[in-house]
Amino acid sequence: MRISKKNLPTKELIRFLSEASVPIIVKEINHEARERRGEIFNLLPANKADKVFSYLEPVHQAQIIRDIDNKKALALLEKMEPDDRARLFDELPEETSARFLRRLSVKERRATSLLLKYPNETAGRIMSPFFISLHTDMTVEESLRHVRTKGKDAETIYILPVVDQDMHLQGVVELDKLVMADPTQRVAQLMYKEIKSFSVYDDQEKVARFIQSTDWLAVPIVEDNQRLVGIVTIDDAMSIMQLEETEDIIRGSASGPLGKPYLSVPIFRLMKIRIIWLSMLAIAGTLTVNVLHTFETTLNQVIVLALFIPLLIGIGGNTGSQSATTIVRALAVEDVRVSDFLTVALRETAVGILIGLSLGLAGYFIVWLIFRQKIALIISFSLLAICTMAALTGSLMPILARVLRLDPAVVSAPFVSTIIDATGLLIYFMIAKIILNF
Repeated sequence: MRISKKNLPTKELIRFLSEASVPIIVKEINHEARERRGEIFNLLPANKADKVFSYLEPVHQAQIIRDIDNKKALALLEKMEPDDRARLFDELPEETSARFLRRLSVKERRATSLLLKYPNETAGRIMSPFFISLHTDMTVEESLRHVRTKGKDAETIYILPVVDQDMHLQGVVELDKLVMADPTQRVAQLMYKEIKSFSVYDDQEKVARFIQSTDWLAVPIVEDNQRLVGIVTIDDAMSIMQLEETEDIIRGSASGPLGKPYLSVPIFRLMKIRIIWLSMLAIAGTLTVNVLHTFETTLNQVIVLALFIPLLIGIGGNTGSQSATTIVRALAVEDVRVSDFLTVALRETAVGILIGLSLGLAGYFIVWLIFRQKIALIISFSLLAICTMAALTGSLMPILARVLRLDPAVVSAPFVSTIIDATGLLIYFMIAKIILNF
């Protein structure tokens, strides 16, 4: 039950906050009304406040920063990681962010300013500038001594970039490999030279997916000429993947990403995000109406054809959506590239034919038992043609969206379903006219 629904007196609320675990408190504050978050946060015991604040959504952190006194706010900001602080500053008014940035310690101000100069959703925005780098000419013994000295302030010590005198990335070495090596060996002899690095301007999702697929604990981030400026760790990558997957789910229903927790989004913004795509789908949906109008005479003469319209467009829409969803995911994880369009088209067409044959054969016998043979043939051939067309359309739509630099997740399933509804009806009535000799 939420704090607001408990209606606790202040003393009991303080006791609840002192006894509850950090995850419970975070959940409570995230679900609280905007005007109550700062009030509740101010009642937290000092030993919990920092931890709770670090786990809150950036939009909620920003609200609390504005509601508490400047001294306490600055202390919280000073303890944050630079990438988390940059995300929080994105939620604050520009002048407020600038004011707090000026008051940070020199070390934290420089680190945060470095991240803020890169665009949103790039590797540069989520990297940590606090890393330990080793020089190629260091021995194992020197390297371990260096890690012990600098490790306290580093984001991670388990993956160590190796650089030359000008900070150009040469490779990486794992801590466990150093620990087990001969103390007199050079780092250059132990490092992985063919390590993957990313530019500060690379998309953050690209970096996150690489880390997810390789199980690396961190990857180096470089500027021009392979100059090392930061690292992205696995915990940041997992956070990005969770955010991206949430956005893909929302886009898949023809809606735009919210960009912040649902309860923090104003109702009119929710409406605006959805109405744009729904309006486009409504316009596209008029194609179905036009097809029905064109074949009005056929429908009037054979009323029974109308009974199967929901079945056919339902199967077609679902077949296309399945195909589109599969290819959207394959594009996202780079299992499929735009250049693979022909292979994808052939594979999905084959799948569509097999599905159509299976459903068409079953449909023929079921319809034949109730209606005459010609109707059974119409349904059977329609299922085969519609499933084939739907699978092909669903597979190519995401690839076309990628070519046009649109978001495949937004364009695919809803638009595929709308297009297939109209095209499927056209196929259905054309087959009916041929078999019934209209």
